[in-house]
Amino acid sequence: MTLHRTNELNMKTSHPEGSFDLKAYLLENRARVNAALDEILGQNSISTKIIDIIRYCLISGGKRIRPVLCIAAAESVGSQAGDVMDAACALEMIHTYSLIHDDLPAMDDDDLRRGQPSCHIAFGESEAILAGDALLTLAFQVLSAPALSRDENAAGWLKVIHAVATSSGYQGMVEGQLRDIASEGMPLRLPELETIYRLKTGALIEASVYSGALLGGADPMQLAALVRYAKKIGLVFQIIDDILDVEGNPEITGKAVGSDKSRGKSTYPSILGLESSKAVAMKLANDALQSIESFDSKSDPLRAIARYMVHRKQ
Repeated sequence: MTLHRTNELNMKTSHPEGSFDLKAYLLENRARVNAALDEILGQNSISTKIIDIIRYCLISGGKRIRPVLCIAAAESVGSQAGDVMDAACALEMIHTYSLIHDDLPAMDDDDLRRGQPSCHIAFGESEAILAGDALLTLAFQVLSAPALSRDENAAGWLKVIHAVATSSGYQGMVEGQLRDIASEGMPLRLPELETIYRLKTGALIEASVYSGALLGGADPMQLAALVRYAKKIGLVFQIIDDILDVEGNPEITGKAVGSDKSRGKSTYPSILGLESSKAVAMKLANDALQSIESFDSKSDPLRAIARYMVHRKQ
């Protein structure tokens, strides 16, 4: 197996056929996921308003980090994108539902998402609530398709359904969002903020890697290592979000900056400062790389994604 140094976080990583091209990898898999999502939405022969709203939100861009992590985790243990595509699509649906609801006036009250008007701005608040509900239920409709219950890995799919439901609900993303709202205007200690981030953002990222690894046939040691990796990069992702809210470019991020400060939210930069926050993110990314250092070159996409997390601009 190939061991990789973790003291240089850059976009390229060693690969038996030359430098690994993360940009090409992301573009290729985003295209695969978008095509699969489009196919799922196209299975309804009747065009309805709710499908139009869902399509506006779901096929409107986005980094597709969660489905790509699912695919990369599966590939790291010798599987292929097609083996986990249903899970990858379901994860993106759940993520998009959470964004639609987060943007609502009762939540974060954001008017811009992915470079275009938020769902409730474009269609109305009631429509946005229903579109989010529809995406959440559609995700589990996809995960529980009868064909998957007849799959040789049916037990694995059941475990994935349980993991995704847990990470999305009151033990994960919902609890994190509730704590996040309740903490506005209150100074938090760093451990409290980290707990919010691990629930609100990290839980679904962890479920993404877990799902891909499990469906990809990971053995117990591989699965544990990949979950450790996911825990680290999940926190990196949210710390960088905090940093981008301070110094990001709205034309690149697709959303306004300064919203955390205006709502009186505690963030890593507000507690530690920008430079220390960047150092923490770097350390966590290195820890993530160390978690999978015994994996071979099939895990190069995961290594590159960990490096990308630290340097992303959107």
